[in-house]
Amino acid sequence: MADNKGLIEGFKEFISRGNVIDLAVAVVIGTAFTAIVTAIVESVINPLIGAFVPSGNLAAWTIDFPGIFAEVKLGIGGIISALINFFAVALVVYLALVRPFAVLKARRDAKLGVNQADDAPPAPTQEELLAEIRDLLAAQNRP
Repeated sequence: MADNKGLIEGFKEFISRGNVIDLAVAVVIGTAFTAIVTAIVESVINPLIGAFVPSGNLAAWTIDFPGIFAEVKLGIGGIISALINFFAVALVVYLALVRPFAVLKARRDAKLGVNQADDAPPAPTQEELLAEIRDLLAAQNRP
């Protein structure tokens, strides 16, 4: 029974961490964005592109092979439709979530005085490099 209580306590600790809650929220929002974007792609973009394919329907567009492969039909339209949907969802998530949060983080960091360049060591000056080269050459010429 003590093992079960340890398991439950461990699960409570895991689930109450902020990053797990943030991840769950991100999944829910991403799913909602995906549903909206998929509806737009299937209702607007695919019919527009479908007007230029032989079958008139992008998702149903297939490529037929002649000769002995006559029964083989490559569903290229479904693949193209899925790619369009993927890139549309990725673009919407980037524009609606990733970019605004990056801008907010940059503003917050600027307000707090956090600078990424401060983390890197300063580059040596030309004089320092020349002095180092001089010292190395002098060390090589000594017996």
